[in-house]
Amino acid sequence: MVLIKRMYSIVRDTRRIALVWLLVVTALCVTSVAQAETSASFDEGLQAISTLKFNQIESGVDSILQSGDERAVDVLSLLLNGDLYVEKSSSTLVIIKAKEGSDFTIQPLLSTNDGDMSSANSQSTVNSRAIKKIGINNSLRGKLKSAIAALSISHPNPGKRIDAINQLMGSMDEESYQLLKDHLVKESDAKVKDLGTTALAIYDLKNSSDDNVLAQAIDTLKPSYQPTARNALNQFVSENPESALIGAARIALSSIEQREKVADMTQTLFFGLSLGSVLVLAAIGLAITFGVMGVINMAHGELIMLGAYTTYVVQTLMPEHIGLSVFISIPLAFVVSAVAGVLIERCVIRFLYGRPLETLLATFGISLILQQAVRTVFSPLNRSVSTPDFMQGVIEINPLLSLTLNRLYIIVFCLIVFALLYLILNYTRLGIEVRAVSQNRSMARAMGVRSEWVDAMTFGLGSGIAGIAGVALSQLTNVGPNLGQAYIIDSFMVVVFGGVGNLWGTLVAGMSLGVANKVLEPWAGAVLAKILVLVFIILFIQKKPRGLFPQKGRSAEG
Repeated sequence: MVLIKRMYSIVRDTRRIALVWLLVVTALCVTSVAQAETSASFDEGLQAISTLKFNQIESGVDSILQSGDERAVDVLSLLLNGDLYVEKSSSTLVIIKAKEGSDFTIQPLLSTNDGDMSSANSQSTVNSRAIKKIGINNSLRGKLKSAIAALSISHPNPGKRIDAINQLMGSMDEESYQLLKDHLVKESDAKVKDLGTTALAIYDLKNSSDDNVLAQAIDTLKPSYQPTARNALNQFVSENPESALIGAARIALSSIEQREKVADMTQTLFFGLSLGSVLVLAAIGLAITFGVMGVINMAHGELIMLGAYTTYVVQTLMPEHIGLSVFISIPLAFVVSAVAGVLIERCVIRFLYGRPLETLLATFGISLILQQAVRTVFSPLNRSVSTPDFMQGVIEINPLLSLTLNRLYIIVFCLIVFALLYLILNYTRLGIEVRAVSQNRSMARAMGVRSEWVDAMTFGLGSGIAGIAGVALSQLTNVGPNLGQAYIIDSFMVVVFGGVGNLWGTLVAGMSLGVANKVLEPWAGAVLAKILVLVFIILFIQKKPRGLFPQKGRSAEG
């Protein structure tokens, strides 16, 4: 009896195992058939595209879309961007990897081994006549854009889905509309869902005749930051002046336009602060030397130029480490410009104290010498300094407002330099002696301060800060012999406006003038804006000759 039960149990387990295997084999067969059908449809589409006939290309695009193949987006993107070619002799789809004269290095679109686009590495060189670019017409181009976006809507990466919806927004057809609507039902990312809802509302506003649907679309678009939403509302208002919903549409449009104004003002302020940061960096070293020593240093711009060229040299020596080269350039630029400043002070300026006009002429001559020296060493041509990856791109606050990273880093860098300089001047022995000499040179000497040493170190410190400013400027513009000339006049304006020798005055004046320039530029133009700012400073100095933050001390009063 026990034996019979054991045999029954074995038979029962064997049946279960057989049933499981049967289900697995069936699933594998179904999957294999589906994959085969997908691959066949995808291959048929590629073959149709390679015929170079418009009707066949369109049919091939349809086949690729229907295949559901994961490579479809890549192939269609190549076709849309004009990067897909046919090798005439074999009718093989290829892409160009390199070009040299009339010879092209080509690579098959798909690997013959596994069909993976990324593993296709059998390259060959052919003449330009051996290949032909696959052309598309406007109708197919629009279809491709919609198809690529539609395929990307289901991408696992939320960022890709957002990009896809942005491409569809305002140009959806009925099929894309329904596809997006179905997808949003199962969408889990809040940003993607909000953007998709806005895209659907724009479509409804353009295509629906149902007042309830239109009212809901207007309510959806009212809090939107999308420029496409504003355009859709504008179109609705202009095309439906008698509509019962015209009032609600105008309110929604006014709400969006108000947010646009705020975004424009914020962006103008940001650009102004970035320009102001450049002015502060350029002027803060001049404020120190001018305030302490009374020297009109016309070579200050060339000290900025030396810092910029130091960045260029370091980057040339470290082409594989662009980001690291920038951080290495900061202390090196400080040292190079500081040493140059100390040499200028020891060799020329120390013989001219108390004669500011002569220091102006002498430093102007030094600036010409430095410019010619740079032209001799580096040639008169401008040099380009690469921007590190971490300083490229933008931070998108909303669709109406984006902040460029390089300008944001310049603002932060300016504040860091200002903070360090403030600490040096207020909490170090050198800083105390500098402030003592600037406020009352005779009394400082009587107290045992070596004013000559302080002058040299002060000039070196100011020159070093100018070198650091050159590092920042190299990330915004090309490096050339005339780089410093563009900022010397603005630097003097900042110093005089803020108060000679006052750090806080330099910071406030630089930022204020930068913002003022950017606010005036849209309606006055760049040149007239600078003229207006200069006129304002002249009038201001007539009222307050010692600037916003006048220096304190007996020498200052005198």
